[in-house]
Amino acid sequence: IYTMKRWDSKYILVLFWGLIALLSCSSIVTSKHSSTSINSKDSSNKPYLILISLDGFRWDYVERFKPPNLSNFIKNGVKAESLIPAFPSKTYPNHYTIATGMYPDKHELLGNIFYSYKNKTTYTTANRAMVEDGSYYGGSPIWVQAAKAGLITASYFYPGTEGYINGYRPEYYYKYDGKIKNEIRIAQAIKWLELPAENRPHLITLYFSDLDDMGHRYGPNADSVLKKTLYDLDKNLGHLFKQIDQLALPVNIIIVSDHGMLEIPDEQYLAVETIENNELYLTINSGAIVSIHPKDGAQTDFIFNALKKKEKHFKVYKTEEAPEFEHVPKNKDWGPIQIIPEIGYYFTDEKSIAFMKTTPQNVSGVHGYDPRLKEMHGIFYANGPAFKKGYTIPSIKNIHVYPVMCKILGLEIPNDIDGQLNQLGKVLNNDKR
Repeated sequence: IYTMKRWDSKYILVLFWGLIALLSCSSIVTSKHSSTSINSKDSSNKPYLILISLDGFRWDYVERFKPPNLSNFIKNGVKAESLIPAFPSKTYPNHYTIATGMYPDKHELLGNIFYSYKNKTTYTTANRAMVEDGSYYGGSPIWVQAAKAGLITASYFYPGTEGYINGYRPEYYYKYDGKIKNEIRIAQAIKWLELPAENRPHLITLYFSDLDDMGHRYGPNADSVLKKTLYDLDKNLGHLFKQIDQLALPVNIIIVSDHGMLEIPDEQYLAVETIENNELYLTINSGAIVSIHPKDGAQTDFIFNALKKKEKHFKVYKTEEAPEFEHVPKNKDWGPIQIIPEIGYYFTDEKSIAFMKTTPQNVSGVHGYDPRLKEMHGIFYANGPAFKKGYTIPSIKNIHVYPVMCKILGLEIPNDIDGQLNQLGKVLNNDKR
């Protein structure tokens, strides 16, 4: 962990953390768009819903650090012990799973990086054109489902909202720019809620990466750094809660995170170059899962057997046999072979490993592992007229958040999703939606 005395070295670490972010989270650029559509006539009696993502917010942070505003929010609302991500427990696929109620295998956004046979290219969140290309995104995310019902929606950075999906995109949205301060994002959310009823979005999605940023850099056990970061974020959220209370609107808030975080020492990074073979196959490295795509003429069994002989702190599986998947994966884009590192090991490139040896840091934080690992779990908190008060449930899978959001907004729940209303619907106040 960096000490504050060595914080002047942060500038030389920018390159390394940029590479880790590419494997772990999103990195996109900035712009703005809005339109002037209006809510449908029958929307006047519908409530409002704000979906807030706190990227990388591990399930135990509130209990450990006791941030006052979030703690009060939970006390007067509902919470799950933890929110269980889908595999791989990465940023983009799990944000989109929450938004669609589908596992990545079905909604098609398999990772922050994956090979798309349909588009014959490697999708990566670092590519602006791909992030905005709706052909990579399946399902009907909550903002699309709301738009189909004639409701205006808005987003400040939630992953997936920048692309036209099934011909829809939030009426008000921003392209991602991590430099935009939290205060500005929250002020905009309040401005949206202050719009005239015909222009006011019934669904707002917000995204904050603070805990993920610090978790990657310092690891999830750096209490002093994490607590300061959390308290700063908690202050911002407290302002949002206070402003919403003053609006006297039926606003419901759901707070989630996409995954947790695990601390690993620098010596347990694995060089992806040791398993690459550019003549025989394409290697897609997501850190906690490496997908192998044989090239034309290459035999899958030959590649599989060759990789099995290299196993050291990782296992090689035929995709359908990889134990981390909850269900047998059917999406071709996974590729036929998966390489899964042992828990606590993580694939990156040789340059990054060499660079780590030159820095004072000796641990960092990563994610992407089997969702059964509690360290990978995130959060589910909710508050508002649609929810019970002071109610706690056991850990719940993140596929079940979507049908609850549909229920609150009075939207049709698609038949083809993986989530089920009866799994999380118990948190709802039966008297109000």
